[in-house]
Amino acid sequence: MGVKVFRSPARHGYAVEGSPFIPTRLACAASQYYGIAGSGTLLILEETESGIALVKSCEWSDGLFDVAWSETNENLLAAGGGDGSLQLWDSSSNHSAPLRVAREHTQEVYSVHWSQTRGENLLVSGSWDQTAKVWDPTLSKSLTTLKGHEGVIYSTVWSPHIPGCFASASGDGTLRVWDIKSAACRLAIPAHKSEILSCDWCKYDEHMVVTGAVDCSVCVWDLRNPRQPVCQPLVGHSYAIRRVKFSPFSRTVLASCSYDFTVRFWDYSSSQPLLETVEHHSEFVCGIDFSLHTPNQVLDCSWDETVKIYTPACLTAGTHTAGP
Repeated sequence: MGVKVFRSPARHGYAVEGSPFIPTRLACAASQYYGIAGSGTLLILEETESGIALVKSCEWSDGLFDVAWSETNENLLAAGGGDGSLQLWDSSSNHSAPLRVAREHTQEVYSVHWSQTRGENLLVSGSWDQTAKVWDPTLSKSLTTLKGHEGVIYSTVWSPHIPGCFASASGDGTLRVWDIKSAACRLAIPAHKSEILSCDWCKYDEHMVVTGAVDCSVCVWDLRNPRQPVCQPLVGHSYAIRRVKFSPFSRTVLASCSYDFTVRFWDYSSSQPLLETVEHHSEFVCGIDFSLHTPNQVLDCSWDETVKIYTPACLTAGTHTAGP
């Protein structure tokens, strides 16, 4: 497994996302001093034949915990900060300051996501203030604020299928599904008996959502039958699962990264669901994404001050590369 590495001295990676437009472009939200104190950096990176190069580095006065590329403009990104801010950045600009800063959240913004459904251009943010907010791309003023979680919101993800619908995962142990038109929670699933740090929608099935939690388990949910997971919880991680991500190229394949320093790949439809464990970091692995352009290519970032691009062996075997 060939691995390309970018080193970011004194910047600890929290989130990484590949560009939906430019196959070689990716962004990483990173923080100084493990995000506990100090500033943050948004790294715009480019995959090259021999490695990963820095395109642009954007500095922010507080830690950065999440990043999302615009789905309509190849140069725009949004980032969430430890000071409760959302910033809008232009990767093509020579200016070092963001285009706009929104400061409505009262605590850390741990999640930001750009809507992926056609005809909709919205952002959603999730915060430690227990609220999720929906924004238009100018970030001028939030369009709506969703309340209902009784704990920190760690993850907010738009449905790739249903306009105006997103899921959130919280420290209160619930997975919630929201409808922004009615500004209401449509479904609340007590998905784990511990904090849920991440959720993601299946790209092929509008009813399937995955959660990853502090209890070290990954659970896949059919929203039509939320009483129990679709399969037995996926277990193997030895510490909290920081992020989960469905593959854009295979209906039942997903990835999880963890505070146990590993990334694991799963096929939840298999009787032996664990496909591979990747152990190439020396600290918490906080960010993971699949490339939308290169089948089975994976991006991750860690508190060990590295961003890595690779294709895990289990996904090149030929059995997990097909679409739905």
